[in-house]
Amino acid sequence: MSGIERTTAGPAVGARFERRLGRLLIVVTYVAVAFLVIGVALMVVAAISPLAGGPPLDPETLVGDIVALRASGFLWLGLLAVIATPVSRVVAAAIGFGRRGEPLMAFISLTILAVIAAGVGAALILEA
Repeated sequence: MSGIERTTAGPAVGARFERRLGRLLIVVTYVAVAFLVIGVALMVVAAISPLAGGPPLDPETLVGDIVALRASGFLWLGLLAVIATPVSRVVAAAIGFGRRGEPLMAFISLTILAVIAAGVGAALILEA
């Protein structure tokens, strides 16, 4: 009997999990687009050409740029949110699979995160 209950509850739990992940992606995407739109609007107001290039990413000045309403801060924050979208999906998947008792899928998700981290680490090393 418990096998039947688990079978009928499993798809419902899985569907709810997928809906939550979908909502997370939608929210992060909207946040990213909002930051990018604000950044572009600030560029227009400041008469900055989008072809002029921009400053490199400097995490130390990001908060100051946002507070000072500089376009570069909002554009970088929007781009970071775009990058964070798939990463947040993988993190949420790893947590969800772990809670659902699917260790193989949780391990695969964590392996994907490790590959992403290795890529970021390699890029930072090559950039230096």
